[in-house]
Amino acid sequence: MRFLIDNPLSPLVAQQLTEAGYDTLHVRDVGLSSASDAKILALAEREDRIIISADTDFGTLLTLRRKSKPSFILLRGEIERRPELQAAALIRELPALEEHLATGAIVVISKDRIRMRLLSQTSE
Repeated sequence: MRFLIDNPLSPLVAQQLTEAGYDTLHVRDVGLSSASDAKILALAEREDRIIISADTDFGTLLTLRRKSKPSFILLRGEIERRPELQAAALIRELPALEEHLATGAIVVISKDRIRMRLLSQTSE
């Protein structure tokens, strides 16, 4: 899986996902730290990367686009805000989510639950 970490999350999350064997970029790595959500979305789509953010706007944008990709993981406010704990939660949950993320999904990870919506159910 390939990830693009959005600016609301620390570059340490990207670093720890990379150390866990995932192909991960932070928007700061590619000069997009102040880019619009549309530009970040375009890069993720072009490079087949899953966006990981704490910004809820991506879920809305993806649903309105009615496409099955890119997938999106939202870390909700209730989840621990320390980067190492965010990364640990992602690394723990990713294996079970891999198939759905590969085909297109919006996944919300919060402190005590995971919710998922398949994008293919909303695409044309």
